[in-house]
Amino acid sequence: MTGRGQARAGDLLELVRSGRATTRGALQQVTGLSRATVGQRLDRLFRAGWLREGAGGPVDSPLGGRPSITLEFDDEHAVVLAADLDTRHARAAVLSLTGEILAERSGVLLVEDGPDAVLGELGGWFAELLEKAGRPAESACGIGLAVPGPVDSETGRVVQPPMMPGWDGYDIRGRLSRAFGERTGAGAVPVLVDNDANLMAYGEQRAGYADCSAFVLVKVSTGIGAGVVVGGSIFRGIDGGAGDIGHIRVGAEALCRCGSYGCLAAVASGGAVARRLAEAGVPAASGSDVRELLAAGHPEAVGLAREAGRQVGDVLATVVTLLNPGVLMIAGDLAGTPFLTGVRELLYQRALPRSTAHLDVVTSRLGERAGLVGAAALVVEYLYAPERVEERLSAMGV
Repeated sequence: MTGRGQARAGDLLELVRSGRATTRGALQQVTGLSRATVGQRLDRLFRAGWLREGAGGPVDSPLGGRPSITLEFDDEHAVVLAADLDTRHARAAVLSLTGEILAERSGVLLVEDGPDAVLGELGGWFAELLEKAGRPAESACGIGLAVPGPVDSETGRVVQPPMMPGWDGYDIRGRLSRAFGERTGAGAVPVLVDNDANLMAYGEQRAGYADCSAFVLVKVSTGIGAGVVVGGSIFRGIDGGAGDIGHIRVGAEALCRCGSYGCLAAVASGGAVARRLAEAGVPAASGSDVRELLAAGHPEAVGLAREAGRQVGDVLATVVTLLNPGVLMIAGDLAGTPFLTGVRELLYQRALPRSTAHLDVVTSRLGERAGLVGAAALVVEYLYAPERVEERLSAMGV
């Protein structure tokens, strides 16, 4: 927030949204602004439809008097669109500004078909979902997209993604915004793109572990990736490469999709387990096929999943020692009991006791919706950040 006595309308909105100040009097006290100035800045937010008055709060004065009127962020004035791409399928949804899913669909969508076709199809999905949710296209304030590859957050472009042939450097933001406009007739909307594990971690941390200052999520599906949330924000590294643990070398001779030998993903991902099952005569082509076999209790799949868990756990011992997280969450197609058992065996054996003394090793709470929730939250935090609120209010003429 800007200095005391200099708070903007966006700063006031942030105070209300966070619950730090939810009455006019509290806003005056926190910001040092006069009653008249607070009123003027709140009036802009009311005219934009972003704030509403709630019920009366407690009477602060011991002498009694009228209760203070509380202020609330109005989460009904817009909706967010989100999609989570995997290598062979996708999930998309319309969500409220507070993360409630209003309409949702999933289906086969192959990233190998290329960005133009895939993003064009997503534009059609969004149009159908808005109709299903009963919301006009103009109510969509932004789109969040999770992709299975490293992303430069400044440009929204994927950088040398091993599992996304033809996507390297592609203008995802521009194409998805155009696709949405072509299918709905709506104007351009902002599009934010991030790695799927990052957004899963962001969604899970905000939904269930908001007080955890160091949170790690490991997604084990067709590939392997990790998302790290530190101090409530996604840690991406300098160009989006943080968390790419699937390409840590583990000494094996297996060829990885990235072109190198011995990567963790080449021996312990859902894709690697599927390959070994196929070699043994068990029909499996991807992490989702392995998930179905594990759900059915297939003995060979169970054994291979536990072995993969041990290999991942060995690497995670280093991750935990380095980051000292409070929560380590295992998610994705292999995130069941056999894999988790294997992870714990090696993690607790290899990591220092001090690193694991206060560590919770858990599985996903949000399941397949984690990426959607995280993608929507990313859009909301971007659009309603104080500096962006000022830009948007000025553009609206209020």
